[in-house]
Amino acid sequence: MGLGDKIHKAKEEFVEPHADGISELKVGDPSYDDWSVLRDFSDLETARAFRQQLEEAGLKAVLTADAEPDGFGHGDIALRVPQSDYAEASNFLEPEL
Repeated sequence: MGLGDKIHKAKEEFVEPHADGISELKVGDPSYDDWSVLRDFSDLETARAFRQQLEEAGLKAVLTADAEPDGFGHGDIALRVPQSDYAEASNFLEPEL
């Protein structure tokens, strides 16, 4: 095995850090601009947990960002819901006592 082959193999074995759930994030997608921002998050893992809670309750929700988060899932991430569901989603996440 030559030096070039060793370098190629090393590149294949090197795995870039990536956030779980990156495929669930809509980056730069203007089709959700008219949806209401329910909450902003700085990490994808937490945002995914809140989105999942809403979807399990039967509410539509999507995660959006203007730019890709870093390899560890940190970035400016918005949890959005259709405007018609904003009040119900807000009450679900923060019920009045």
